[in-house]
Amino acid sequence: MTHNTSTEKSLSSGPRWRGLGCWNYYFLAKFALLWTGYLNFNPLENLVFMAFLLMPLSVSWLGKLRDWIAFPVGFALFWHDTWLPGLDSIISQGSQVTEFSFSYLLELSARFVNWKMVGYAFILLVIYRLINPWIRVSAFVIAIMLWLNISPIIGPLLFSAPSVPQAQQAAANPVVAGNDALQAAAPTNENLTAYLDKFYATEAQRKTQFPAALPADAEPFDLLIINICSLSWSDIEYVGLSSHPLWKHFDILFKEFNSATSYSGPAAIRLLRASCGQTSHKNLYEPVDGQCYLFDELARLGFSQQLMLDHNGQFGGFLDEVRQNGNIKIPLMDQSNLPVNLKAFDGSPIYNDGAVLNRWFDNLKSGLEPARSATFFNLVPLHDGNQYPNDSKPADYKVRAQKLFDELDAFLTKLEQSNRKVMVVIVPEHGAALEGDRMQVSGLRDIPSPRVTHVPAGIKFIGMKDPREGMPIEINQPSSYLAISELVTRALDGKIFVANPVDWKALVQGLPETESVAENATSVTIKYQGKSYIRIGNRDWVAYPD
Repeated sequence: MTHNTSTEKSLSSGPRWRGLGCWNYYFLAKFALLWTGYLNFNPLENLVFMAFLLMPLSVSWLGKLRDWIAFPVGFALFWHDTWLPGLDSIISQGSQVTEFSFSYLLELSARFVNWKMVGYAFILLVIYRLINPWIRVSAFVIAIMLWLNISPIIGPLLFSAPSVPQAQQAAANPVVAGNDALQAAAPTNENLTAYLDKFYATEAQRKTQFPAALPADAEPFDLLIINICSLSWSDIEYVGLSSHPLWKHFDILFKEFNSATSYSGPAAIRLLRASCGQTSHKNLYEPVDGQCYLFDELARLGFSQQLMLDHNGQFGGFLDEVRQNGNIKIPLMDQSNLPVNLKAFDGSPIYNDGAVLNRWFDNLKSGLEPARSATFFNLVPLHDGNQYPNDSKPADYKVRAQKLFDELDAFLTKLEQSNRKVMVVIVPEHGAALEGDRMQVSGLRDIPSPRVTHVPAGIKFIGMKDPREGMPIEINQPSSYLAISELVTRALDGKIFVANPVDWKALVQGLPETESVAENATSVTIKYQGKSYIRIGNRDWVAYPD
C-alpha cells in the first residue's frame, strides 16, 4: 500500500498532459481547407507539430518558450501546406517584385484576401467557441490527425488500390493510355516521375531537320513571329472574346498548344529554341546544339534577323535573357517617337503595338531589309498590372485584349492588301491567370497550371496565289514549339505562296505532337491519363485540384 501511494503521488506530481487549447481552431481550419481542396496538406509534419504542442512539460518557463516557438512554426507550416510560393520561389522572384509600382503591389496583395473564406473562418470560430465547453475538441482533432496519417497506409491494404498521396481517388479512374504506353501504369508517385523522366529523354532526341540550303528557285518571304505575353484560351473565354474575328483570320489554329511554362523569359527561350524537343526548365539555361536555335538556322539559310519589343525589355532582365539563352543577339529595332499605349507594372512605357508593326512593315517596303527576313516580336500590353499613362489603377484586361486583337486583325488585313509574302506566327508566352483556382489566386503564375499554359497559337500565310478561304484548319493534337518549327521548315522554299492549289492537308499532316508537360523553377505539371498532376519542389505528386 505504501508503495502504491508513493507511486500515485509521483504520477500526480509529474508533468500533466494538456489539450491543444486554441490550436484546436488552427487544425480545424486546416481540416476544412483540406476538405474543400485548398491545401496541399502534409500529414506527418502536422502530426509532429501537434505532438510538440501536446508534449507535457514540468517546467513552466519551457511551456512559455514553447508558446513563443509555436507561433512562427505554425505560421510556416500553414504556408507550407498551402499552394502559395515557397521560400525558394520568393527569393528567386524577390528582385523582380521590388520593381513593381506601389499601386500594383497593393492591388496584387488584395487578391490574396478571399472574403468568402474569411466569412467561413469566422463562422467556424463561432462554432468552435460554442461547442468547446461541452465537447472534448482536442480528442476529436487528434483522432482526425491520426486518421490522416494512417489512412494512406491502410487504405491500399484494405481496398487493394494503388494511390498517389492526396490523390488516391485518381488511381481508380479508368486507364486512358492513348498512343503512349507509358500512361498505361497507375498514377503512382513513382510512375509519374518515371513518365516525366522518359518524356524529357525522348524529347532530347527530337529535332527539326532544316535543309542544307534553299533551292535555287525558292520564293523569298518574310517570317514574323509574334510572342504575346499573358494570353491563354482560359483568359479569352473569361473575358468573352472567343468569337473575335482575329481567330477566324488564321489559316492554321492550334487548339491544344502548350506553352510549357508560365513565365516570360523561359517562354521566349523555348520559342527561340523551337527546333529541338522540349527540355526541362533547368536545361533552358545550359548550352544546346546550334541546330536548336530557330533564328540561327534561318540566318544560315539567308534570312536576316530582326528583334522588336513594345517595351524596353529591362524588367527581370528579359532582353538579356533572350539574347543570351535564345541566341538572338541583334540590335533592338528603333523605338524612338513611338506612341505610348500603356504604363507597365514597373512604370516603364509600353508602346502602341499597331505603331510598332507599322514601323516594321514600312522598313520592309522601303527596301531597308533583305528579301528574306525573320522577326521576333515580343509584346506585353496584356500583362497583369499594366495601367493607362495617366491612371494609377490597373487597366481592364478585356479592354486591352479587345484593342490588341483589333490591332492584330487590322494589321493582317493591311498585309493582305499589300500582297507581300509573309508568314505570320502568333504564339503567346503564357496566360494571364485571370481566373484563379484553388492553387493560385488570380494573376499569380508561380505554378504552370493548365489554365495558364494552354494557349492559342495561329499561323497566317499572306500574299498567296491561292489564299485559303473559310475557317482555319484546327490542330487538335497536343502540340508545342516543335510543331511551329516544323511548319516553318515546310514553308522555307516559299512555294506555298505561288502554289495553285495549295495542298493544305500535306502541310499540316504528321506535325510533331508533344504531350502536356509544363515546368517552372520550382514546380512541374503533367497530364496523365487525361488528368493533371503537379509536383512542387521535392514533394510527391498530387492531382491538380479541379
